[in-house]
Amino acid sequence: MKKKIDIEIIDKKQIPQSEPERQYYFMDIAKNYVEQLAAKKGSPLTFHVTTFGCQMNARDSEKLVGILERIGYVETDTEDADFVIYNTCTVRENANNKVYGRLGILQNYKKKNPHMLIGLCGCMMQETVVVEKLKESYRFVDLIFGTHNIYKFAELIVTAMESDSMTIDIWKDTDQIVEDLPVERKYSFKSGVNIMFGCNNFCSYCIVPYVRGRERSRRPEEIIKEIQKLAADGVVEIMLLGQNVNSYGKNLDNPMTFAQLLEEVEKIDGIERIRFMTSHPKDLSDELIEVMARSEKICRHLHLPLQSGSSRILKVMNRRYTKEQYLDLAERIKKAVPGISPTTDIIVGFPGETDEDFEETMDVVRRVGFDSAFTFIYSKRTGTPAAAMEDQVPEAIVKERFDRLLKEVQDISAEVCGRDVRTVQEVLVEEVNDHAPGLMTGRLSNNTVVHFPGDASMIGRLVPVYLQESKGFYYMGHIADKENE
Repeated sequence: MKKKIDIEIIDKKQIPQSEPERQYYFMDIAKNYVEQLAAKKGSPLTFHVTTFGCQMNARDSEKLVGILERIGYVETDTEDADFVIYNTCTVRENANNKVYGRLGILQNYKKKNPHMLIGLCGCMMQETVVVEKLKESYRFVDLIFGTHNIYKFAELIVTAMESDSMTIDIWKDTDQIVEDLPVERKYSFKSGVNIMFGCNNFCSYCIVPYVRGRERSRRPEEIIKEIQKLAADGVVEIMLLGQNVNSYGKNLDNPMTFAQLLEEVEKIDGIERIRFMTSHPKDLSDELIEVMARSEKICRHLHLPLQSGSSRILKVMNRRYTKEQYLDLAERIKKAVPGISPTTDIIVGFPGETDEDFEETMDVVRRVGFDSAFTFIYSKRTGTPAAAMEDQVPEAIVKERFDRLLKEVQDISAEVCGRDVRTVQEVLVEEVNDHAPGLMTGRLSNNTVVHFPGDASMIGRLVPVYLQESKGFYYMGHIADKENE
């Protein structure tokens, strides 16, 4: 049984029913509770958010941080805090096991801290078996919610603080999108922007549609308004986020294509770079290629997951394109956007994959010449069709294939990533180099990393850098001197 937190509970009257007004009402109540607890503790309450998974989760965590800071918590870099929340990923089952392991550590912190709250949210919480396990074996957790109702975070905090039992609020699905809630960005000069949520693709190996729900697109005017605010706040680079950005806008009252949205975003003053992910090959239109080709702001980088080079395996994966269609698409993109850097995802050892299937994947890798590839060994994901498939590939064979693929990818990457050596390119300066304080680290439009001498005053600026030497996966350079370069 959870111990009830010692606070004077506020009598709630005339709770707003519309959003986001309802959540701001609960933020005010939560702020009062945090002030009460801070007075008892004798110091500000602290919080720590740990994010597992993709850029979508990272953006969600910025929303969690924004609300926690608004109600009076102060961020700390340790999990020995007054409020710890894990924003979970469930793409692979070992991600779940990692969370369970970390919870054991949090239990020890909680025994020492009567003010401590522990929250779990994100994709993992959308699995019924996970919630049942938490209810049975992790009773010290205070708050559990999923992917669809993250906007209710303030309201759920109030419920958890007032309750003497675990607060669980999981929705199976939703069509609701709530705008204008607090967000605390990790970077001052770049930001992710959700343009849609959910996925309709149901790839046979993937759990995402089951935990993120069906596709729903934000209204374009809300997206534009958010980006305009970001630009006014000094953001120069945005990343448009969705599980499949290429299908943006299909479910809007007034349908709009992703290419049309990009054209509107490009008009926003102050935004210098536009990135997006993830693109599904089956939905990448000729219209989008044309917009990318003539754009002055869309970055010369495209992440286009392949998953397999075998048309037979792609069909079993339910990817809905063939090897030949992928190669044709990649060729058309490279022809329309010279110098673009293609990157991809590849799964090795999908059920039924033969040596011939794997060689088809290697053939695509060689013919496209990816700048980099995220390579994964297939692992069963309970709840997906692929987990029940026969002909699971023996581990030793998968490992041998994976090693061969990784070497091929790295060899190609080392060759193609040096294409801009001894030229001047624009670099967005992101941070002081971790290993050499006299160096700054930034990225080219094509996402390649560059290290060069400088100081922290450059962070967030676009600067011309002479790329002096290619190290295969990154460049060493220096600020361009027009007289000498």
